[in-house]
Amino acid sequence: MANCIKLASDELNVLLLDAVGRLVADGKVPAQPIPAFKIEIPADKTHGDFATNLAMVSAKAFRMPPRNIAALICEALVLDGSCFERAEIAGPGFINLFLRRKWFSDVVKNVLEEKENYGKTSTGAGKRALVEFVSANPTGPMHVGNARGGALGDSLAEILLWAGYDTQREFYINDAGNQIEKFATSLEVRYLQHFDPSIEMPEDAYHGADITEHSENFIAEFGDKYVNADAKDRRDALVKFALPKNIAGLERDLKKYRIVYDNWFSESTLHKNGSVKNIVEQLTAKGYTYEQEGAVWFKATEFGADKDFVLVRANGIPTYIVPDIAYHYDKLVTRGYDKAIDILGADHHGYVPRLKAALTALGVDAGKLDVVLMQMVMLMRDGEVVKLSKRSGKAITLVTLLDEIPIDAARFFFNTREANSHFEFDLDLAVEKSSQNPVYYVQYAHARICSIIRNLEEEGVSVSDEDKSLLDLLDKPQEIELIRHIATLPMEIDAAAKTYDPSKITKYATELATLFHKFYDACSVKRAETPELMRARLVLCGAARQTLCNTMRILKIDCPEKM
Repeated sequence: MANCIKLASDELNVLLLDAVGRLVADGKVPAQPIPAFKIEIPADKTHGDFATNLAMVSAKAFRMPPRNIAALICEALVLDGSCFERAEIAGPGFINLFLRRKWFSDVVKNVLEEKENYGKTSTGAGKRALVEFVSANPTGPMHVGNARGGALGDSLAEILLWAGYDTQREFYINDAGNQIEKFATSLEVRYLQHFDPSIEMPEDAYHGADITEHSENFIAEFGDKYVNADAKDRRDALVKFALPKNIAGLERDLKKYRIVYDNWFSESTLHKNGSVKNIVEQLTAKGYTYEQEGAVWFKATEFGADKDFVLVRANGIPTYIVPDIAYHYDKLVTRGYDKAIDILGADHHGYVPRLKAALTALGVDAGKLDVVLMQMVMLMRDGEVVKLSKRSGKAITLVTLLDEIPIDAARFFFNTREANSHFEFDLDLAVEKSSQNPVYYVQYAHARICSIIRNLEEEGVSVSDEDKSLLDLLDKPQEIELIRHIATLPMEIDAAAKTYDPSKITKYATELATLFHKFYDACSVKRAETPELMRARLVLCGAARQTLCNTMRILKIDCPEKM
């Protein structure tokens, strides 16, 4: 898996250090440690393909002006046999480096050799990463926030895989605690109401049609068997009947959204196997708890949290955070993941430092836990906020959203902004077939490339390995810019993996589509000046198609060959 930009950057680093070594050997600069310097890619390509501030940061050590140092370095640089053609001095002492034409040809060849693996890197070095996302409450349907979290988490997991991490996706099922108690109450009341309509549903219970449907289905199977049964037995039976159906529904709906989890982890297992109790016992044994008014508190402020918090209430029931601590302890210690990544709503911002404080107290490296906080989504139609489904008159869920817009649009749109930014989802734009719709724009670029290749194949023109030798003919600015962008895919994948930001990939895909359209408009393939140039451009089209397809695969978006 070759990263042509990284290879060039690494080679330049060696060339620069060798040049300084020659200057020291010749007595032209003093033998001083070289300060840390940067090798960057200039935004303005007239300033070179790479630039370095080596001369500027060395001014103090070498006791001379940066431009003088830059002149000496340029004179001492040996570029023969490298991928660099020339060096220039700019501004106060920057050194700009320009790549040989061959480097651009090698980029295209590399894409065509690696094919569906192009863009993958080994940066993660096989480290084990667990991405937990959505984890919607199993007591009801998924909402639009889960739709954003699903697209974000699934794409992030795929990016980490491409960046060389051994990655798994996990859904945490909250099948214990207050929500399940409320679920049980709601089911119980609806069940009993069937036989005695005078029974009232508590105001804070779940009033959805799904609760009524579950209770009626339960009656169809069990009749009045549980009307006079022990309340605990009745509630347990109702939950045992309804909860698996809800979880199966979550799994089904997420599969429709192209999300398949490696693990479905139940909170209840942490209670059953003693993990929740063990957390409190461990923290107490280490001296990090105290009692106050019958409750057990954790000394969270000793570990950087803003305040101490309750672990076990006075009634002996653990607070919601204790199973969460046990869950993350299980991830990082019991199962030994190198990195645990959670996608959570922005309302969890105060929860994260408390969770990390507890993990630190337990002797776990809290730096192994990273939390991506995700802002709210507003659905827009005709410039106005949409809160209800036209069909049902209820809040729009993941399923109703996917009934209205294509899955490709949902997955792409939800990844066009960083997770921590508020997002307005334009429902009208998502179904529009125009260049204003970003996913349509990118897919159209892929279909356009396929059309060019298909039309020429019908005329008997197809690419062979020998045609790769013609790539040095590509020297127009639009050709070079397209190749340069193709070369950055491995770098963008690494950057997206490092920052947990799939929007870098949607931006990359959009820019790639833009550069291909510019190339297509300026550089005719079919009507190229010579047959050799036509074939060279056809080879480039193949590399652009492969790169675009790989990028869309990361986002799990279809690559249509016709539109």
